Amino acid sequence: MTHEASCACGQLRVEVEGDLPGSSICHCHQCQRRTGSVFGVQVKVPRERVRIEGDETLFERRGEGVVTLHFCPTCGSTVYWELDGMPDVYVIAAGAFASKEVPSPVFSVYEERMHPWVQLPDTVETHWD
Repeated sequence: MTHEASCACGQLRVEVEGDLPGSSICHCHQCQRRTGSVFGVQVKVPRERVRIEGDETLFERRGEGVVTLHFCPTCGSTVYWELDGMPDVYVIAAGAFASKEVPSPVFSVYEERMHPWVQLPDTVETHWD
């Protein structure tokens, strides 16, 4: 089975071969800024299962580590990113799949920055960083 994620205009596409792993939620301020929402939801996929097509622009964000964001130069959507501490995976924005195929979140991080009105399912493992 192949899953496709893309930017808003469809120019930058990511294809994932095989099942998608459980997603995760991040409440850090950078994910809030990146998404324009109160948290980010993403899936980490082994690089060998990913194929990328289209033009992209990179933005390198430095903090606790280096995150290299890959976004569409036409519509500006961030589709995927790389973490310097995890060189064997791509992290793909869950919303870029634009379907119900993304599995439920299995864990949540940076909850000290979580908005007080957000409630997570009891099945989500929490990590207070």
